[in-house]
Amino acid sequence: MKIAILAAIVFASVLHAQVYGRPAILRNVGIEQHMGAAVPLDDPFTDENGNMVTLRQYSGKPIILALVYYQCPSLCNMVLNGLVRAARALKFTAGDEYQIVTVSFDSRENYPLARDKKQSYIKDYGRPGSEAGWHFLTGTDASSRSLADAVGFHFTYDPISNQFAHPSAIMILTSDGRIARYFYGIDYPARDVRLGLLEASGGKIGSAIDAVQLFCFHYDPANGKYGLMIIRVLQLAGLATLGALLAFMLVMFRRDARARRAV
Repeated sequence: MKIAILAAIVFASVLHAQVYGRPAILRNVGIEQHMGAAVPLDDPFTDENGNMVTLRQYSGKPIILALVYYQCPSLCNMVLNGLVRAARALKFTAGDEYQIVTVSFDSRENYPLARDKKQSYIKDYGRPGSEAGWHFLTGTDASSRSLADAVGFHFTYDPISNQFAHPSAIMILTSDGRIARYFYGIDYPARDVRLGLLEASGGKIGSAIDAVQLFCFHYDPANGKYGLMIIRVLQLAGLATLGALLAFMLVMFRRDARARRAV
């Protein structure tokens, strides 16, 4: 009997979702990819110290951008926790090879909240000197909306719960402020973030090994992840085999030449 009741409830839920779709408050919430689009670099924000800043001040290096609000009871903290886990696993350090910019989309929040949040995550990050590389900003509704719209980050306010309904993702911007990559959810594999930063830097950071890995992996915008490109691996393997064969032939030719001279 209980199983039948449970099945009826599940069936009713599925039927409701098919007929009515998502709840009204969630219908306009989500990510709309704007790959290659420029973000507004000159809109004013306030940093965690109360200073007026713009995103242009952080350009010149790739930027990991996270849109959250600091008094979010759950999801935003999960996004930032996932971001700091990825950042800790990177050999790159925020402030050296790239910047991290966290922006509150709640215009009611002020810089003391941003300062407290920064202190918590900088401590968790644990990289000396990274204070200058991870920025926590607040701004007016106009500035926050302009940035969110530019990256396709759609959120809405629920007056009943006094909370925001919003997606979870981080974005990577190029050094000149264009959208390069989206990573969804609350867990961001360090490999994917590293490859995203490499691409966004235009080859200005990373090693030769990083460049080879970048060649072998392909970004899939549908799921926001990098996947291994078998054809590229085979191409590299073929080049390596050809190089080894040429090296072997060169050694043999030199050995034959020495043998002829010795006769």
